[in-house]
Amino acid sequence: MESYLPTGNETISLPRLNQENGAVEDITFLYMACKGLIDLRGGEDPLLAPFVETDGRPAPLKSLQWERLGWWVPRFCGAAGPLTVEGVLLAPTGERGFGYRLALYNPGPQAHTVRFGLAGCWASAWHCVNEEKEIEGTRHVYSSGWNGGPVFDLRCGVPLFAFAPLCDTDCAAEFSRDGASIRWRLTSEATLAPGESRAAVFWWGFGYEEVAAATSAKEMLRQGWDNELRQTLAWLDARSTDLGDPALTALYNTNLFFCIHFSTGVTLDTEELVLVTSRSPRYYVSAAYWDRDSLLWSFPAILGADPALAKRMLGYVFGRQRRNLGVHSRFIDGTVLEPGFELDELMAPVLALERYVDATGDRAVLQQENVRQGVGEILEKLAARRHPETALYETFLQPTDDERVYPYLTYNNALVWRALSALARLYPERAALAEEAEAVRRAVREHCVKMGEDGAPYFAWSVDLAGGSDVYDEPPGSLQLLAKLGFCEPEDPVWRNTVAMIRSPAYRYSFAGLPFAEIGCPHAPHPWLLSVANSLLCGRVGPSLAILHAAPMDNGIACESIDEYTGVCTTGEAFATCAGFVCYALRQALKGEKENA
Repeated sequence: MESYLPTGNETISLPRLNQENGAVEDITFLYMACKGLIDLRGGEDPLLAPFVETDGRPAPLKSLQWERLGWWVPRFCGAAGPLTVEGVLLAPTGERGFGYRLALYNPGPQAHTVRFGLAGCWASAWHCVNEEKEIEGTRHVYSSGWNGGPVFDLRCGVPLFAFAPLCDTDCAAEFSRDGASIRWRLTSEATLAPGESRAAVFWWGFGYEEVAAATSAKEMLRQGWDNELRQTLAWLDARSTDLGDPALTALYNTNLFFCIHFSTGVTLDTEELVLVTSRSPRYYVSAAYWDRDSLLWSFPAILGADPALAKRMLGYVFGRQRRNLGVHSRFIDGTVLEPGFELDELMAPVLALERYVDATGDRAVLQQENVRQGVGEILEKLAARRHPETALYETFLQPTDDERVYPYLTYNNALVWRALSALARLYPERAALAEEAEAVRRAVREHCVKMGEDGAPYFAWSVDLAGGSDVYDEPPGSLQLLAKLGFCEPEDPVWRNTVAMIRSPAYRYSFAGLPFAEIGCPHAPHPWLLSVANSLLCGRVGPSLAILHAAPMDNGIACESIDEYTGVCTTGEAFATCAGFVCYALRQALKGEKENA
């Protein structure tokens, strides 16, 4: 597996920054009119890569050593022939683009002539929403009438998007066509005496068409590298957290900023904040919206770091996404992607609303018209899923998005209990919902608690009210979380028996006794990172921290599942909402922060 260092800002994502050579293999941005993500890619050569020539000969970059400035901005140091080289990739906060800074230093006793810069090949553009389709259109490159620099664009009758570079030093720009691909090269030249250095910043602006792209680059050029870096690092510092353990602090902050920048984003064409599973096409269901993923997993971490962004997230949920709340998955414009009802997803907006109000004290959001209407519509949809005689609510799909075995899931009904209790507390006129919440709790205790062969009671995963039940668990919606939700006490013997059963070596997906022992499920039959987070939240702190210390995951970024023997990613690379949930659980476990339960 290639090692990548993703970075980006609210508009532009760099999902595949190659750790071996510093190449940017693709650039992505969200696009409302296309309902998803647009991904620019290279061909035989990378989309964008640094190069160095010394004394007329190529000097390949070698021995690159990486770090992240502010836990997010990638920086490398290495060698290029007789010179040392430094590279930094910065997607400045609030800007429509990014910069690539290259700096060369001559440590030797002789002078060297150098040519250095960026070169690349734009071969294709892809539309990504779970699946990928190449966009049929005409790719162009030309000298801009706006500033004389090169501009690249894709036209499908009219412009779809454009991007353009500008350099902060004298720079020669070359471009040509090579079949269906466009090759380009930006070159700066210098003679470096012993002990002398030279740097160049290559800014890349993006927009709907030529002027928007060129002026986006011009704006960053005018602001200057030092200013853009300083402001971005200040933004990152204001949202970072020290967990008292250097390795876990690095893991937390890098995954937090990955969550913020890859599970939320601003569309290039309409400038709207949207929520997605991941802005990286490396994730197998990228660029689409799930209520559960955005609100139960990424939202708590973002709320802890940036309450203002969390409020904007709620505005999007109760705005564009409101009419289809509870439907399996949707496009970023709110229309249905995958049909199918999921009870956990229907409850997710209420739980996020409760969490936001409790954390900020901002009760005004409760009276916003779209929120009030959304709450009413959620309750209407919920009522349609209630058993006619018993206070249990059915679902069609489980938290993994796979079809249920039995209709009444214990975990899902615990979410219903929590959501109804929350609405009764947040809205005085809905105080009667507290009675229904308690009816749900009693119904779960009556119908979802079963007796094991050893005579010990446990919570079944799901039931049908006709005697059917199963012993099972899913990391995306685990029975481990019942105590964290406040549905039962941590000392409750039924809950403790349940956790013991699904962690037992006898349970197929426990992976008990293996180096990376956490719960999995058939959807991905390996230990899940979501399950590590679940364990942190339910008090299994020591073993969970040991996994996070030791597991390589996806080059330090949370993924769906890891190998039970090595800890490397097995499924779900670049899982941005999962990264958020791991951060939230880490902060809860190590900083001792409490929430209402």
